[in-house]
Amino acid sequence: MKTTLDLPEELLIEAKTTAARRRTTLKAIVEKALRRELRPSPEAENPDPQRFEVNELGFLVIKPRPGTPLVTSESIRSIQDEIDADDAQRALSSHSP
Repeated sequence: MKTTLDLPEELLIEAKTTAARRRTTLKAIVEKALRRELRPSPEAENPDPQRFEVNELGFLVIKPRPGTPLVTSESIRSIQDEIDADDAQRALSSHSP
């Protein structure tokens, strides 16, 4: 069945680029995206609603415990920076006379 969609230009360009890179058609990309969007919510497959929740992207994630700080990209980068600094300090001290 044919239909007309009014899409933002940048989205259409990205979809066409993705289709070309995957050696498929724009129609196939749109159809797959629609099927994925319309499939039943992962909430129906949630194995333990007490421990898990579905995030805004539809992914099943562990529920945060009350009082536990959230893990963010920023907190992970901070921890990685600390590890890198410790590694650098150890490397420098192991080469000292």
